[in-house]
Amino acid sequence: MSIRIGIDLGGTKIEILVLDNEGVELYRQRVNTPQGDYQATISAITQLVHNAEDQCQARADHIGIGIPGAVSPSSGLIKNANSTCLIGKQLDADLGEKLQRPIKLANDADCFALSEATDGSGALYSSIFGVILGTGVGAGIVINKALLTGPNAISGEWGHNPLPWQETTDHLGRPCYCGKLDCIETFLSGPGFSSNYNAHTQRAIEPAAIWQHSREGNKAALEHCDQYLEQLAKSLSSIINVLDPGIIVLGGGLSNIDEIYQQVPNRLSKYVFSDTVNTPIVKAKYGDSSGVRGAAWL
Repeated sequence: MSIRIGIDLGGTKIEILVLDNEGVELYRQRVNTPQGDYQATISAITQLVHNAEDQCQARADHIGIGIPGAVSPSSGLIKNANSTCLIGKQLDADLGEKLQRPIKLANDADCFALSEATDGSGALYSSIFGVILGTGVGAGIVINKALLTGPNAISGEWGHNPLPWQETTDHLGRPCYCGKLDCIETFLSGPGFSSNYNAHTQRAIEPAAIWQHSREGNKAALEHCDQYLEQLAKSLSSIINVLDPGIIVLGGGLSNIDEIYQQVPNRLSKYVFSDTVNTPIVKAKYGDSSGVRGAAWL
């Protein structure tokens, strides 16, 4: 039997998934990520692969892994990873030596986009912009079922562009960990969304609670959530103006906000350079499983 193995290497957990060639799930397992320990991470992934192949009684020809970072085209080493023990390591070579087969690495947002383009919400479209709205803001671009990659390995990094069409009401001057100010991520990520609200209301509540307060008519929450929808519309419009994707698919914790799909499409026309905006914005079919599925499809 032919199988595909995908691994989602996250900061807190490592998940392995086995698919057959039709995309049917055969096996899944999660373990905690060894915090800050590169060699233990290598061992954990190796053991997961052996367990999966023993259970399925089959061997994958290669392994796909989604990582919270990217591989530098110049050095072959991992860069931009929030799991810092991976930075500067040659993960594909180290794992390939352990598992004796090719290892394919991709950014976790790229894996998400590939999953949704292959057999998810974007399967019927030739071009997909797959967005993560979570702890960070990232994206992947898939054209004709293939990931778009560039010479710098940063395709889809829209979260580190400045918020477009800025207004004083956007509460500007937000520092980003990348060293710049007012990156899209500082507005649209979960921490960015809640921290600005909490700073102005002197409270400490999570994004889901802010949205619930908004639905209950709380004035401060209503205004903050309305601003978030406008900022999301601006940011996606800048992508439509450049890429004009067939569909935009959303994942991550904030993608579960129903108001996004109800209101953002109607706000795009203020910013998109077109007489009409025909770009659908939809929720991911596979939710938080899309990353590991995309790794299997690499």
